[in-house]
Amino acid sequence: MRHMKTRTEISLDDKWNVEALYPSIDSWEKDFNQSKWQNLGTFRGRLAENPAVMAEFLKDYFQIEQGLSKLFTYAHLRHDEDVAEETPRQAFMRALKQLHLFREEMAWVEPEILQMPQEKISMFLAAKELAPYRVHLEKILRLKPHTLSPAEEELVASAGMALGASQRAFGAFNNADIKFPAALDAQGNKHDVTHGTYLSLIRNPDRTLRKNAFESLSRTFASYENTLCELIHGQIQSHLFNAKAHKFSSCLEAALFPFNIDPAVYKNLIKTVRDNLTAVHRYMEVRKTAMGLSELHMYDLHVPIVQDVDFSVDYTEAEKYVIAGVAPLGKEYQQRLESGLKRDRWVDRFENARKRSGAYSSGCYGSMPYILMNYHGKFHDMMTLSHEAGHSMHSLLSWSTQPYHYADYPIFVAEVASTFHEEMLLRHLMSEVKDPKMKAFLINQQIEDMRNTFFRQTMFAEFELKVHSLVEQGVALTPGLLKQEYHKLNQDYFGPHVVIDSEIDIEWARIPHFYYNFYVYQYATGIAAAHALVDIVEKEGPKNYLAFLSSGGSAFPLDLLRKAGVDMTKSSAITTLIGKFRELAENLHRSLQK
Repeated sequence: MRHMKTRTEISLDDKWNVEALYPSIDSWEKDFNQSKWQNLGTFRGRLAENPAVMAEFLKDYFQIEQGLSKLFTYAHLRHDEDVAEETPRQAFMRALKQLHLFREEMAWVEPEILQMPQEKISMFLAAKELAPYRVHLEKILRLKPHTLSPAEEELVASAGMALGASQRAFGAFNNADIKFPAALDAQGNKHDVTHGTYLSLIRNPDRTLRKNAFESLSRTFASYENTLCELIHGQIQSHLFNAKAHKFSSCLEAALFPFNIDPAVYKNLIKTVRDNLTAVHRYMEVRKTAMGLSELHMYDLHVPIVQDVDFSVDYTEAEKYVIAGVAPLGKEYQQRLESGLKRDRWVDRFENARKRSGAYSSGCYGSMPYILMNYHGKFHDMMTLSHEAGHSMHSLLSWSTQPYHYADYPIFVAEVASTFHEEMLLRHLMSEVKDPKMKAFLINQQIEDMRNTFFRQTMFAEFELKVHSLVEQGVALTPGLLKQEYHKLNQDYFGPHVVIDSEIDIEWARIPHFYYNFYVYQYATGIAAAHALVDIVEKEGPKNYLAFLSSGGSAFPLDLLRKAGVDMTKSSAITTLIGKFRELAENLHRSLQK
């Protein structure tokens, strides 16, 4: 069994440069103790006096918020290095509480702005002093029908810490507490099962090992099904509380309205995919035939079909591929990415004991982007690095171009740059390799990328909508009900050529994104938009795409994508992607017949 390194055993070069934020916890502590915002209270009741007062307030407000964001970023990065380490855990909780306290005490701001007469609002929006904040104010004004009185908003904000308990509890359970039995391979050797190793195990050519790892993970989660059901139910109840409190007709509308996205966009995604599920069913038939299996099980769906191609890739080599893949975006883009990956230590590369599972890109305004990885040397690890590097470059360009209050890009476009990076890397690799088996392997990887990022995330989105609808109707969630609904979805999405093993029914219990409030659908819309944008860049060059990356949150998300050349209110990008998926599946089938 592989030894799991402790944090102190990881070399400095393989760790992210969190010291660039604060050289030590003591320096963080000093800044934390100096974080104050009492002077903002002197503006209460005065925002409508004149545009100069409003501008002064917004300047001070965003400066304080930026400082709190830096404090939180450092604390959460340190916490994720070892989620059970006491000092960073305490710092993380204190920073989180400080942010909640700030939002609670500033809950009067938006209601006060919205109480201004329309004539005065129009005058303020035209004022020179408020020109830098015009879009920000327009976004607030959209919320007028759903904003409560200052006292009511303060009450809702004060409940924030309590309403976030389910998400925090799941995070602690999933990252620190849950442990999985080792999985045996066909020779009887034991393999550690962790969140970090599972993806490698489920892709292993040894079917016995795949099956045992799948059962180890699934059955362990199933042993906690009642607790996990209560946690996800509690999270949905918090969404419902906020939706009702702010007079939205549903949790979905409440989640999408601030970004000016019609719920029809969400529902159209699900309908369009449902109308085309035969594309997935056909690919499952191709996979089953290619693998020579009489029964295709859920633990067979991730192993590369082209078994005799070994695309193991060490971390340094993966960096080179990722950097080479973005060449169509220009020398400057490439150089900034290369510097971040190779010299500036953006990435925390390898798994260590009690490190947060998975991968993400983080950071704050004025910092470098930070990438958490649990790299294990497989092809999918390289693709994950490319994905997170896409997020990081999006953040870097937005932070370096936009003022603080427009620097964070909206969630709806958050997955565009990441999936764009992945597709660019796959196209680069396809242009480089000559071996027919390697090409077939890469075609299979393109298909799997689409299946996991587009079809799978749409299935997640449908499940999320379903369970929210059940709670809105007053239905009590039980483990049996959740497993039943999840089983049905798997049957529909995977089709008649796959055995829907009962262990998959509990998968809902281990998906962190179900605590993110209608986030997962954006992976699907993101990959559809990203593929369309890759085609545009190849035909017209990167100018409009780079402008999109540099736009941050300076406009609503659908408008940002329209300027880049993609209209996500229509189904064309979605149906085009599904058409590509069908074509790739048939290409794979033909190549495997040769």
